[in-house]
Amino acid sequence: MNANIKLYWILTVFLALVTVAYVIWGLVDPLQGHIEWVGTFAIALCALLVAFIGFYLSRVYKAQGGELPEDLLDANIDDGDPELGFFSPWSWWPIMLAASAALLFLGLAVGFWISFIAVGIGVISLVGWVYEYYRGLFAR
Repeated sequence: MNANIKLYWILTVFLALVTVAYVIWGLVDPLQGHIEWVGTFAIALCALLVAFIGFYLSRVYKAQGGELPEDLLDANIDDGDPELGFFSPWSWWPIMLAASAALLFLGLAVGFWISFIAVGIGVISLVGWVYEYYRGLFAR
């Protein structure tokens, strides 16, 4: 995380310098001769956003109380490998849920009546996915 923090602060300084160069370039250009405000604010706000992220990460880094495995040179790959949880390998419900979401957006684009069908399929798919291990062959 320490390397990321340094990269964000370097990117902040770079974007601040690019903002200044963009303003100077707009003033020096004989065809334009004035500040182009949209680009100036866009680059400046990008610098501000990156500074916010760098500040947040630096505060989190100080509050966590120790080094992450990614920051240690002698750490193994398994040290930073968290438990991600349980995923059902044979479940068809996520595919049905994705299909209902696709049908919902198709209904918003083509005809609104299709969205009602998609919401119904989505509710059935979500309930089926949540209660998958309470019924049938894989019940616990």
